[in-house]
Parts: sequence; structure tokens; C-alpha cells
Amino acid sequence: MTGDAILDEFRDAGALLEGHFILSSGLRSPVFLQKMRIFEDPVRTERVCGALGKLIRETFGEVDIVVSPAIGGIIPGYETARALGCKAVFVEREDGEFQLRRSFEIPEGARVVMVEDIVTTGLSSRECIAAIRKHPGTLVGAACIVDRSNGKADVGVPLISLTKLDVPAYPADQLPPELAAIPAVKPGSRAITA
Repeated sequence: MTGDAILDEFRDAGALLEGHFILSSGLRSPVFLQKMRIFEDPVRTERVCGALGKLIRETFGEVDIVVSPAIGGIIPGYETARALGCKAVFVEREDGEFQLRRSFEIPEGARVVMVEDIVTTGLSSRECIAAIRKHPGTLVGAACIVDRSNGKADVGVPLISLTKLDVPAYPADQLPPELAAIPAVKPGSRAITA
């Protein structure tokens, strides 16, 4: 599946939004990828994550475990693991730090890949990778559906993606006038408390 085909999946799902968005990183952007519009459709999710699984296998070889960050990474992590025929586990925050919980394990010798939905700054990926490294498996790399950093995010291991975007992101105090003129919305889930 080409990068253009991935972006078409986002467009067709109504998941490629334009406006003034506050990203999970706190940065502001004129473009937001509402990935849950992809993941609400099991057929589309299978198609996109199947392509990611194929890319992972071609790049890293066979994988035993996919690890994803909760909450946004759970669906793509699971579906990518299904395409790879391996286990899917996730990390979640405990005392502000990602941890494997729920009796999840990464045994010695297991080949592990970290799977994310969208990478912008790489913060969640780095935090997830730090949690994975506390276990004895072998972390072979990281993968995401969309790399919004256009290859600039350093997650600490090789990162592959189905497509890369070069979408600007700005600190709140450095907005271009055309973006500052639009009210900001925060469509993501980070920092939501229940």
C-alpha cells in the first residue's frame, strides 16, 4: 500500500481534518489525523494494519510480540499483530510512566516491535520503548501508520512508516497569523481525565 493510498484511506474515512488543532504534544497544527475514524471500520483497519504488518516483516523479519502505547496504539497494535500472527500487548501509565501491566510479559529471546498509530514528536514512542527495554526481549524496531515528523522524530530505534507527512506544527506562542485567526480545538485523547 503506497503512501498516497494510506492518505486516501484517511480522506475516505473523513479522518484528514483541516483547521487549528492542539496536538497531544501541545504543538499546534493546521492538519489533524483523526485516526479513530480509521479504526471504527474493521475492514479499513485490517487493510491499513495488514499493510503495516507486511512492511514490518519485510524490514525487521519475524516478530513475536507487538507492544503499543495505550490508548491510541491498542487497536493498531492488535490488528498489526494479528496480521503478523504474533501476540499484542500494550503499556499504560502507572504513576505517570508507561509500564507493562495486566500480567503482560516480554520473555527472553522474544523479537519485539513497537507499533504506534501516528508519530509527531516521538514522545509516546520513546516512553513506550523505555518501558519495553525494562524487559529481556529484543527490540528490533518501531513502526507507525503515519510519521507526521517526515522522518525527523528520533524514537531511539529504527522507525518505519506507511507514509510520511511534512505538516507544520508550531508552539502556541509562535503561530502564523492565518492559524492564530482560527479557534483551536483539541481532538486528541492525551490528558483527558475520566
